[in-house]
Amino acid sequence: MKKKLLLMLMLVWAAVAYAQQTAPPSAPAGSTAQPAAGQRQQKVIKDPAEYKAYVDAVQTTDPAKRATVLESFLKTYPNTVMKEDATEQLLRVYQQLLATDPQKYTQKLIDTGQQLLQINPNNLTALAVLSYMDYALAQGGAQNAAQMWKQAGQYGEQGMQQLQTQSKPEGYTDDQWNKLKSDFRGVFLSSIGFAALQSKDYKKAQDSLKEVVAADPNNFGNVFQLALAYLEPNPPDPQGLFWIARAIALAPPQMPATQLQTYQRYGRSKYVRFHGSEDGWDQLMATARTATAPPANFSVAPAPSPSEQAGIMLQKSTPDQMSFADWQFILSSGNQQAADQVWNAIKGKALRMIAQVVSASPASLRIAGSEDDIQANKADIELTFATPLTAARVPKPGAQITVQGVPDSYTPNPFMMHMSDGQLITPPRQPSTPARKRPGQ
Repeated sequence: MKKKLLLMLMLVWAAVAYAQQTAPPSAPAGSTAQPAAGQRQQKVIKDPAEYKAYVDAVQTTDPAKRATVLESFLKTYPNTVMKEDATEQLLRVYQQLLATDPQKYTQKLIDTGQQLLQINPNNLTALAVLSYMDYALAQGGAQNAAQMWKQAGQYGEQGMQQLQTQSKPEGYTDDQWNKLKSDFRGVFLSSIGFAALQSKDYKKAQDSLKEVVAADPNNFGNVFQLALAYLEPNPPDPQGLFWIARAIALAPPQMPATQLQTYQRYGRSKYVRFHGSEDGWDQLMATARTATAPPANFSVAPAPSPSEQAGIMLQKSTPDQMSFADWQFILSSGNQQAADQVWNAIKGKALRMIAQVVSASPASLRIAGSEDDIQANKADIELTFATPLTAARVPKPGAQITVQGVPDSYTPNPFMMHMSDGQLITPPRQPSTPARKRPGQ
């Protein structure tokens, strides 16, 4: 198991540790041991031998020895009144031992948690440990990760239901019980949120992880997952842009530089895609270094729509100054006024340009005129020759050629411009409308 995963697994020990110390009965008969979370019923060990065995187990300080003694106690007294308490004690010991030998104790921890749920399906400690274990192992790349994510969420849901119904156990103060419930709630909501994110239930992921992050705003992992919950839906929620900036700011010092760069590229890319440029990204990063939540009235202006971009383009230049890619963008933008302005400027006029052959025949060519379509080998022009070519002159697919033609008509989506009076220019000449990337790319 990876060191990072091991650290994450050990965090749950603190989350489910009880505020009290389990104390043995003061006398072999008629004495009580403190119950597990959620139980009020007193448990009396009447058999002196069983009492001594339980006392020996709970008073053993060495974790490995304590595990052995607890296992022996449960095997010797399978119907003991302390079965749930002893199994829960064993679960905690395995959590401690996990750091010493993950390969040996991971499965023991899981098995013991499942045994504890068989004894009491509502045991909060077992639900929290199993929920977290499934989440952590799935994140660590387990082969059955999809099933583990699902189980993590199910344990979390069950745990949240139990938190609403279970009352304060014997031996707890109000403050101790409230603290314990808060810790359990954090574990359960994290698992629910992470599992929902995996199943693309982004609303549930957002609702669960918002509370987790509000309780611990400096936890890199939770903040990053919350960012994904906002940024991965289509369309994304701009709140996620703050949270991804916050996650980058919280990246732990030991994080490899390459991994940090991946997060930075992801965040910047999402910002540019939403906003249309990098303007404001550095300011957002500066804000996220100190702010633990989006500032009041936080917003990021969305990029102009294609229709808006088309209008802006025509404010900055005239159609005769534009590339074929610019024409294509405006004609397919949905801005009919801008499209008419461009089309009226180029329709019926002989145009010359460099393009790439997609398919060819003596009578016509299907060619790509914009850089994007050249890269995709996708035709955006259908050129019909004034005089069919000889077989020897028909260009091969993929060839870069210079052509001339007269625009007759176009279809906006998918875009295709139809040209007549086509000519294959030999030798190639510098075109008057060179291909460029489409605006906004």
